[in-house]
Amino acid sequence: MESEPMNEVPSLDLSDFTSADPAVKAKFVADLGAAFNTIGFVAIKNHGLTEDMRLQLYEQVQRFFSLPEEEKKKYEFMELAGQRGYIGKGRETAKGFKVADLKEFYHIGQPEPVGEMPANIFPDNLPEFEAYTTLVYRTFETTGKTLLRALALYLNLPELYFEDKVKNGDSILRALHYFPIQNPELLPEGAVRAAAHGDINLITLLMGASAEGLEVLRHDGKWIAITALPDQIVVNVGDMLDRLTNHKLKSTIHRVVNPPIEKMGTSRYSIPFFMHPRADMNLSCLDSCVDADHPKLYVDMTAGEFLDERLRELGLKK
Repeated sequence: MESEPMNEVPSLDLSDFTSADPAVKAKFVADLGAAFNTIGFVAIKNHGLTEDMRLQLYEQVQRFFSLPEEEKKKYEFMELAGQRGYIGKGRETAKGFKVADLKEFYHIGQPEPVGEMPANIFPDNLPEFEAYTTLVYRTFETTGKTLLRALALYLNLPELYFEDKVKNGDSILRALHYFPIQNPELLPEGAVRAAAHGDINLITLLMGASAEGLEVLRHDGKWIAITALPDQIVVNVGDMLDRLTNHKLKSTIHRVVNPPIEKMGTSRYSIPFFMHPRADMNLSCLDSCVDADHPKLYVDMTAGEFLDERLRELGLKK
C-alpha cells in the first residue's frame, strides 16, 4: 500500500538512538526507516557538528573559492578523476544530461589513506582549511556510522553490519561553490547549478547551505524544497544503499535550482559528506529484500565497480 506523499522532511533526534530506553531507540529506527522508505530524506539534530565548526569551515571554503583561478588550478589533478583536491568549472555533468553543472568543488577523503587511496591535497596558503575539513570529515564519519547502525537494525541485520564495510571507507567531504553568473542570458539551455541526480554513495550528510535551492523529487513526481533548521543536518539515501536493499530504501532524486534572476550574481556554498564503504563491499541485493513481489532489480557488483561506473558517467573519469 502506497503511503501518503510527504510535503516536508521528517525531523529526528540522533540522541534517541543512543538512548538507554529501548523503546525510544526502537522508535528512532522505525522512523528513520519509514522516512527512507517514502521521501528518502530526513533532518537530524544532535549530530555532533557544532555551529562553530560549521561557521569556521564555511569561512575556509569561501576563502579558497575566492582565490584567483590560476591559484585554484594548482590543486587540480586530472589523473585523480575528481577524487581529491580541486575540480574546476564545467567538469561534472549529471548522469543523463549534456550540459555541465554550474559549480566548482573541492574533495577531501580519508585523512589517513589506506591501500591505493590517494592522499589528500590541501591549499598551501590556507592552513586552517586542512584543520576544519579534517575535523568535519571525522565528525560526519562518526555520525554516519551511527546512522548506519540504525539502518542495519531496520533491515533486520546485526547492528554492526556496516561497521567493517565503512571502516577506512572511500567517503568524501565535498566543498561546493555554485559560482555567480553575471550574464545568465548567455547560459547554455538547461544549465543549472546541479541537475537532477541521485547520490552515488550509501548515505549523504548535509549541513545547512549558504542559500536556498535544494529540491527533492517526491515519488509522485512533485518537486519540493528542502530546508533544515540551523541545528539540523539533512541525510539522504544514496544509490549504493538503494542497490543493497533492492530499492526498499530509496535513493531520492534531487537538484539545486538556479535562484531568481536577480540573485544569479551571488554565490551559493554547500558542504555534503558522502558516506562510502570500502571499494570491496559487495552491493548485491540483500536476500531479505528480494521476494516474489520485489524481484531483484540490480546486477551484482562491488562498491568500487559501481563508483568507477558512475565517475565515467559523470565525465570525471575517462
